[in-house]
Amino acid sequence: MAETIDVQEQAIGAGSIAALGLVAYGRFINETLFGVDATTLGLGAFAATFAAVALIHGAYGRRDFAVSHAASAVGLGLVALASSLLPMLVGLVLLVGSGSYTARTTIRARNEAKEEREGAPENA
Repeated sequence: MAETIDVQEQAIGAGSIAALGLVAYGRFINETLFGVDATTLGLGAFAATFAAVALIHGAYGRRDFAVSHAASAVGLGLVALASSLLPMLVGLVLLVGSGSYTARTTIRARNEAKEEREGAPENA
């Protein structure tokens, strides 16, 4: 049996660590990093994480998840950089919509996989 590596988990982990590190830097060390608000950089790092996960899903043929994560990246980018109400609302709608789709589809896929494992005859 071939071993597989869940690249998505690695990308999310690395992106989350970078984002949290930037936010912590902004909170505890200095508000800016190279003249840019560190919290905005942290949100940008997390948006880049969504974009990376979108590319990963696209490479593996899950176009629905790729589009969903890309919409999340755009939504978070809009929220992070919004200077008025309209871009903020559009970003929030993208985040809620794509996040809801991703959650619902993930739960369904896991339930289907569980049903297949339970219904499959045991191979001794």
